[in-house]
Amino acid sequence: MGKETGFLEYDRVDRTFDDPAERLKHYKEFARPHAQGALRQQAARCMNCGIPYCHNGCPVNNIIPDWNHLVYEDDWKNALAVLHSTNNFPEFTGRICPAPCEAACTLNIVDEPVTIKSIECAIIDRGWKEGWVKPQPPERQTGKSVAVVGSGPAGLACAQQLARAGHAVTVFEKSDRIGGLLRYGIPDFKMEKHFINRRAVQMEAEGVQFRTSAEVGVEVSFQALQDNFDAVVLAGGAEEPRQLDIPGAELPGVRLAMEFLTQQNKRNAGDDEVRAAPRGTLSAKGKHVIVIGGGDTGSDCVGTSNRQGAASVTQLEIMPKPPTREDKAMTWPHWPVKLRTSSSHEEGAERDWAVLTKRVVGENGEVAGLECVRIQWTNGGFEEIEGSSFTLPADLILLAMGFTGPRRRGLLDRAGVDLCERGNVAADTTRYATSEKGVYACGDMRRGQSLVVWAIREGRQCARAVDEALMGRSELPR
Repeated sequence: MGKETGFLEYDRVDRTFDDPAERLKHYKEFARPHAQGALRQQAARCMNCGIPYCHNGCPVNNIIPDWNHLVYEDDWKNALAVLHSTNNFPEFTGRICPAPCEAACTLNIVDEPVTIKSIECAIIDRGWKEGWVKPQPPERQTGKSVAVVGSGPAGLACAQQLARAGHAVTVFEKSDRIGGLLRYGIPDFKMEKHFINRRAVQMEAEGVQFRTSAEVGVEVSFQALQDNFDAVVLAGGAEEPRQLDIPGAELPGVRLAMEFLTQQNKRNAGDDEVRAAPRGTLSAKGKHVIVIGGGDTGSDCVGTSNRQGAASVTQLEIMPKPPTREDKAMTWPHWPVKLRTSSSHEEGAERDWAVLTKRVVGENGEVAGLECVRIQWTNGGFEEIEGSSFTLPADLILLAMGFTGPRRRGLLDRAGVDLCERGNVAADTTRYATSEKGVYACGDMRRGQSLVVWAIREGRQCARAVDEALMGRSELPR
């Protein structure tokens, strides 16, 4: 490594954010990147440990010590090449991945981990700025064609790898723009959408064709894909939302988080209200908002509600409040359960844990409150605490309780592929083949709701499996 004692000399210093009062005025990104000299110091903290557990913590197996060393040596172009060797879209992961690699960092045992995510983001951002990121069209065409259904991170990674292998790739996306949940599930203040657009331009130059507003199983026949392509990859994500099954949940003020987030992203893209909100405009302005679900999607609803001018925002979680710090001796190098406070939480929200919702209170056909009770978890289950009922005022209740799996109506009904016991498309992680000949599956549609970095990994591995099936061998990496 460039500086073997760097971890002893430098403290962890991460990216900073604009002041909450300022960033709440807009929907743009607000992270302040490191200065270049500061990044060299942060890269120097990489320990040159004998076994780099960060590799194992990272689902795409980023070669983290190598590009840390190259950044320390000020060799940014080669750092970018190493980064791209395992990850098609580091500008996505460098912004929205929760960084399990940092939890697995050896330095994290006794100190604070290396700022891997910030360094990754800086490498790719500089790569685009310097013009180092260019299309990589194949040297030859194979004469084979592949349809990729879904343009989220799994579909995009799979499509790009297959195109670079020389196959004719067409991506079918049901929405009006590509990107999947990257486009309409992630708020712009976490990742602006021009990052997706410029990757689409690169991929088109590599031979990928995109067909938007083309839902397979509805506007496009699945049988037509089987008839006209040599292989079909299902990468449509896990979009079936978990519903709230309590009295009053049918009231119009109880809405899905994805509907709320999608509307705002469409507004930011310049769509008019009718196009952005076919089921009616959703706004948190002046309202008491309750977000049910304590994960990242719930946090995104908090940040978006505050930007829309909510009167108050409360986020509820059914699980107990996690510890402020993990017991590293018990959890490292695995992803720990601990209290995580996002930038959206810092902008203003009440958070409550171990809360069970009982009934949505309605007045004149509108949401007026949410009746709840506190619970105690014991032996893997919970019981209500007697006398702990309370009611919160509410005008808008957003459901951010996760997803139960892929949507079956339309695509999967027409595809006829077998599903696993969890309701996902059944396929292993070697061949990625479904029960239907020539049909493959990857990403959340195969594994269930997961992280962007897992989607990219599966897209890349699926591309190799498809290439090998079509050609008898493959030079694509796994």
